[in-house]
Amino acid sequence: MSRIRPWKRHADQGAARLLVAAMAAGALLLAAAPVAHASTFERRPVLFVHGFESAGSNFASQAMRFESNGYPPSWVDELDYNSTRATSDQSEVEKQIEEAIAALKKRTGKSQVDVIGHSEGTSVMYHYLAESAKAAEHKASVARYVNVDGQEENPGVPTLALWAGRCGDITCSNPERHMEGAENVTIPNQTHVQTSTSSQSFQQIYKFFRGTLPGHDIVPQKDKIQLAGKALEFPQNSGLAGDTVQIWPLNFEGARTTPKPIASIAITDGSTAGGAWGPVSAKAGQRYEFTILKPDGKTVHVYMEPFVRSDYAIRLLGSIPIEAYTGKSPLSSGAVMIRYKEYWGNEPGQNDELLVNGLNVCTAALCPWEKEVNAFFAFNWEGRPETTLNEDPVLSKLPFIQAAQVYVPGSEPPNATVSYQLNSRGGGGVRTLNVPNWEGVTNQAEIFWNDFESLNF
Repeated sequence: MSRIRPWKRHADQGAARLLVAAMAAGALLLAAAPVAHASTFERRPVLFVHGFESAGSNFASQAMRFESNGYPPSWVDELDYNSTRATSDQSEVEKQIEEAIAALKKRTGKSQVDVIGHSEGTSVMYHYLAESAKAAEHKASVARYVNVDGQEENPGVPTLALWAGRCGDITCSNPERHMEGAENVTIPNQTHVQTSTSSQSFQQIYKFFRGTLPGHDIVPQKDKIQLAGKALEFPQNSGLAGDTVQIWPLNFEGARTTPKPIASIAITDGSTAGGAWGPVSAKAGQRYEFTILKPDGKTVHVYMEPFVRSDYAIRLLGSIPIEAYTGKSPLSSGAVMIRYKEYWGNEPGQNDELLVNGLNVCTAALCPWEKEVNAFFAFNWEGRPETTLNEDPVLSKLPFIQAAQVYVPGSEPPNATVSYQLNSRGGGGVRTLNVPNWEGVTNQAEIFWNDFESLNF
């Protein structure tokens, strides 16, 4: 028997949901499932299908792990689809999956692909494999399938069902989840999105696909690397047509070190999963700023940790509702801090510290692990020059999101530096991303932390 699909309830929350869409990291649970038959352990191309209000960047670290274990970048692909309508109209996403699988088969010469679905992506894939009018044809092209922390019905192909060892009320109604006829593995002490990005999950996925454990975690590269991805409007995941992506090298303080960007790319494809840019040659270990320049003069500034190797799954996210909501207080600076691994604040000995100019905002009250916070908005929602850490009444009430009153003076042009830091529960010490104090009405800042701390099994 299928359980009621809780993600569908959230998908119907309309405008308030759209307000947070751009930053939600992998998203809500669903309903559906897999079985098993013989399959050889050859190397096949891999397709990732993300969850509700997410994007292909949720798979970036796993893509790098596949590539570190001998998969060419062209053998790994991430679907970007409009998750807000996928439950009511499967036709568009079904067509996208068909086209992505056909392209992977053509590029690699393989007759079948391996697929990974996460959260709502497992429901999308269940429909594709078991309920679609072309289900038999679809199954013939999928050799092995991994169902990550989602629905529980078997779609009739060899399946690994991966479950988060910690399950909050948001993503499941029954912590003891199981899929009949599948190989079931629970990843201890990990939450919903972390289970899709962790090295422990990768080991299970790789073993299921190849019949052996991987030889490497993410293998760092030296000197020249390649960066590529898409510029997307969330939650529709449509390309930001008319916008321009620029890439700037930075120093430790977050200041640009060149008079011109190393790349400036006009986005022309506004279709779902459009917005492609790159590849751009870059340097491993170098800090970069990615800017999204909009026709109305506003800018989104995206900051990431230095890249350890080539990354082809970068997603630069814009969101008109969020930009309007968080940018309403003049002379204030703020940012959203995103990590595809939940922030914990109420587990002594296992907590994350998320610091803004030295103040930890990831408190027990704001970051309980049960809320599964993937995106933390620190901004002046109260419209006054005071940091209270009061919860924002809109964003903080939504799953996977937290938002609190943090006042940082902003200026246009910037006249100071804001220090954003993460001391991760996974270890590795304090990581710092210093950025200019962009005035939030015309400039939005996004901080992306790696979901990994160490590079070894």
